[in-house]
Amino acid sequence: MRQHTIQEVKDFIENESPTSKIYIGCDSEVFKKNGIWKVNYYQVVVVHKNGRNGCKLFGFQTTEIDYTKDKRKPLYRLMQEVYKASELYLALADSIGDREVEVHLDLNPNKKYVSNMIVDQAIGYIKSTCNVTPLIKPDSWAASSVADKMLRIAA
Repeated sequence: MRQHTIQEVKDFIENESPTSKIYIGCDSEVFKKNGIWKVNYYQVVVVHKNGRNGCKLFGFQTTEIDYTKDKRKPLYRLMQEVYKASELYLALADSIGDREVEVHLDLNPNKKYVSNMIVDQAIGYIKSTCNVTPLIKPDSWAASSVADKMLRIAA
């Protein structure tokens, strides 16, 4: 899938009807290359045309060094996903206008998953920066399904 620009997404949204819905999500994947741990982040914007007429998908991939010391506790990386979802929302906010928008986080509220440890912090961060209440698993399909699939395709 080709990389998009923020301007392409903004232009598309602005030319869509006010009943279109916007979904934003991010997922990540850790890998080791040349002895260095790295992370691929994939941010997605799904524009549901008129809220009922199919979708347009936009994606952005970035690769960064993974500074997580304990790979069993990827809290830094998971919060980076949250920050990247927020940054994407803020970059598009003036084009979104009054359209319905959801921010999806790939976090699990179940205590048996490590991502549970940052659910409250992540929700609070999105609420304070984006003024929307984010969705988490099992309702966060833009992050846990769409962004996840795009990571696999891009790899």
